[in-house]
Amino acid sequence: LLYFNTCDQNLNRCCELIELTSKVQGQLFSIFNLAASEGGLYSGAGTIKSRFLPWLGSSFTVLSSRLSSDTSLALFEESAEKDKKLREQAATHEQEIEELEAELSTTRRHLGAIKQELAEAHLQLDDTQNKSTSAFLATEDEIFQLRSELRAAQEQARCYRLKVDLLDDYERQVRHLKDEVGFLNAEKSMLQDRISGRRSPIPFQSLTTHSPSHAKMTCGSRHARLVSRFGNLYANERLNTQNALRRYVDDLEMVQKIIFIATTEAFSVAKAAFRQFKQRVRKNFSLSNLGPESLDDAIMDYIVRNLDLYDVQASVTDVIRSMNVNPKISFPPEVDFVLISAFIRDVCRVAFAMQTLEPTLDIAFATDGELFSENKYRRSYDSDFTAPLVVYHIWPALMENDYVIAKGEVFTKRGALWSPRKSRSRSVSPVRSRSSSPTRALVCHFKLTLSMPVIISYYFGL
Repeated sequence: LLYFNTCDQNLNRCCELIELTSKVQGQLFSIFNLAASEGGLYSGAGTIKSRFLPWLGSSFTVLSSRLSSDTSLALFEESAEKDKKLREQAATHEQEIEELEAELSTTRRHLGAIKQELAEAHLQLDDTQNKSTSAFLATEDEIFQLRSELRAAQEQARCYRLKVDLLDDYERQVRHLKDEVGFLNAEKSMLQDRISGRRSPIPFQSLTTHSPSHAKMTCGSRHARLVSRFGNLYANERLNTQNALRRYVDDLEMVQKIIFIATTEAFSVAKAAFRQFKQRVRKNFSLSNLGPESLDDAIMDYIVRNLDLYDVQASVTDVIRSMNVNPKISFPPEVDFVLISAFIRDVCRVAFAMQTLEPTLDIAFATDGELFSENKYRRSYDSDFTAPLVVYHIWPALMENDYVIAKGEVFTKRGALWSPRKSRSRSVSPVRSRSSSPTRALVCHFKLTLSMPVIISYYFGL
């Protein structure tokens, strides 16, 4: 079958060809104009005369024979191909729009279902919240009742604990009285035997019927307990004493110095009291010790079992007397160092018990202006962490045969030793004035003379 174009189709295609030709001609003339402008007056003149002017004179008929029919067919085919692509793209676009509309409607339906589920979840949440509120109120009532019962139980336990402690105190006192009666009976027997000219055959070790190696067997446990107790003194009792002193002394440095000096004096007095106590026990045991253990072991066993015989109140009095004449510290005249007697008593008991260990525990020797040692001390929170010298000590280090068991605490500050310090003394006690003790002043001057080369070397870089 033959297919014929209509007149309108032919005219439309001719118009399209004219439009395409005009566009091509416009582009050719633009290129021609550009080439002519770049060539100038003489460069393109030959080409224009030889080819363009004859073509214009013949009214575009010269070059018409050069155009082939293939060119026209190619243009038609290209135009048809473009129309086909446009129709295909339009159909594809419409199909995509339909798919997007269908997907949008599906999404809207899904969103409506989600909104419905969200509303139901809100209702369930409100219901659960109401139930939780009622349950929480009931739980609060139960907690309040349980707390009341717990307080009552704690109060009852505290009463029982007080009764147990009181019973332990009674038993300890009875045991002490029995030991004292045994001492007195033994001394009485020895005196009667001396008077009658014969020695008593009753050994003194009959007073101690326990194992002769008790002190050595319990040395490890007592060591751990005393080290822990020393740490508690630093962490608890020291802070409580510091808070009590701050009510009367505004200077925190002076408060810390008072506590440190009280600690060192308590250790010194407790060691002296231990030596005296040991000498008295040795004097009594030397006449009656006939057991298999050595005299020193028997003495140490007796001391370990009878630590409560230590007259701690006498040591507290000696420490307070020593602090009253110490020129480094001061205290308000209307208040006495008896305020910290409880702290001094605890330190004396710990120091006395530390002398029963093998080897014994002691605090490190400390002096103001010494070089800071990381092995022995920690710096306080307000210290200068680059300063090499110790301004004053806050807590002593615990030592065992030149090994540090527990670190102390010091305050360090660069250049603090050069600042002038005020002379502090109690006017109520003339014994504490600095000028009344020439020996102490000479010792202080000697210590300052020894520390001066170190200070000068540090500050001048020698």
